[in-house]
Amino acid sequence: MNYFTEKIIDLHTHSTESDGTLTPEELMGLAKDTGLTAIALTDHDAISGIEKARPIAKELGVELVPGIELSTDYNGKEIHILGYYINTDQPDFSKKVQEFVDCRNMRNEKMALLLQQEGFAITMEALTRENPDSVITRAHFARYLVEHGMVKDRETVFRKYLGDNCRCYVPREKITPFEAIRLIQAGEGLAFFAHPVLCHMNHDKLRLFLRDLKDAGLTGIEAIYSMNEPGDEKNLLKFSEEFDLLISGGSDFHGTNKPHIRLGAGRGNLHIPYEILEKIKERKFSQ
Repeated sequence: MNYFTEKIIDLHTHSTESDGTLTPEELMGLAKDTGLTAIALTDHDAISGIEKARPIAKELGVELVPGIELSTDYNGKEIHILGYYINTDQPDFSKKVQEFVDCRNMRNEKMALLLQQEGFAITMEALTRENPDSVITRAHFARYLVEHGMVKDRETVFRKYLGDNCRCYVPREKITPFEAIRLIQAGEGLAFFAHPVLCHMNHDKLRLFLRDLKDAGLTGIEAIYSMNEPGDEKNLLKFSEEFDLLISGGSDFHGTNKPHIRLGAGRGNLHIPYEILEKIKERKFSQ
């Protein structure tokens, strides 16, 4: 596949509506400044940023793909499923996503309480006051603790307190990847397996998993990704051909929460051509 094109896109980005550091509006501005033709806003378990981004994207001439990234659990392994071309007005889909948001808020309250029990002067009121336009995530907890001199750095926060299975960690309520696919379909979207490389499955396990996802209605896989190692993209492209899956690509941009990842460029060598989005649109709008 020839990836050379002047029209570059990014189909995996996050804003302050989940765990990014740019507002949806600011993200659209950066997409324009970066020279992107199209961008998908795929906040974690949230769609609230799409309507905020839509008028700015239109004004700037940037094509916005309304999306979401759903966190799921598969035999104890965290799997993310991307949804593209979500209809944010679909009531059943919107209701379920709101349930995710409500669960996240309750989770934050519990983590704040656990941190208080560890002796940290942190409250949800203070976090919200310092991040008025953000959906509070563990990243905000970590930044607050570091900036207020309670913990020396972000890495220590996650290693000792907020990382998975640490003493102040509260697990999220998760659905299965198969349920995520059905939910995205209920929202009239197309489901893609996000960054398979981060799932750390061997070739045979990944192949069987992709077969099951395909049977459940998966449309594609994120074959082009910032954290791919040499050979990963080639292997994923082979899987896409074997299972007749479309491919997508994205940086997984989070702003300063992942400072090594640049919008549209990832770690510097990401190149996602518009032709990839054209194929996704053909599938979506030919249904």
